[in-house]
Amino acid sequence: MKRESVREQAMFASWGIALIATAGSLFFSEVLKYIPCDLCWYQRILMYPLVILLGVASAKKDYQMSLYGLILSVIGGLISLYHYSIQKIPFLHELGDACGIVPCNTDYINWLGFITIPFLALVAFTLIAILQFLVLKSAKGK
Repeated sequence: MKRESVREQAMFASWGIALIATAGSLFFSEVLKYIPCDLCWYQRILMYPLVILLGVASAKKDYQMSLYGLILSVIGGLISLYHYSIQKIPFLHELGDACGIVPCNTDYINWLGFITIPFLALVAFTLIAILQFLVLKSAKGK
């Protein structure tokens, strides 16, 4: 019974994180009118389907879908880490200049000197990946 509860809560929390991240990215682009750079679009491409995938998996208690959630979140996290590195590591900063219409090294937000949009995406992808790993791990102990 306990493992089932852990899986349910981890899957639901993953869905909630993906939903908040998606809503946040839409707020930045549609309300604040920040134009996403190319790397932001790749992160969106990996985050948005997680809302549907994890929502359906949570509702149906289909924990096998955690593997897909884990894969999408790890890839998205790696892109976010690269994007954040372009913004914050001086010798990589030039890589963001040729990213597209909006340079990938643009900091639309820079809260507390380190919280940027790619950082927020990295946190979301990391949390989702950890939770999906826990779901998969608890399913194997069945």
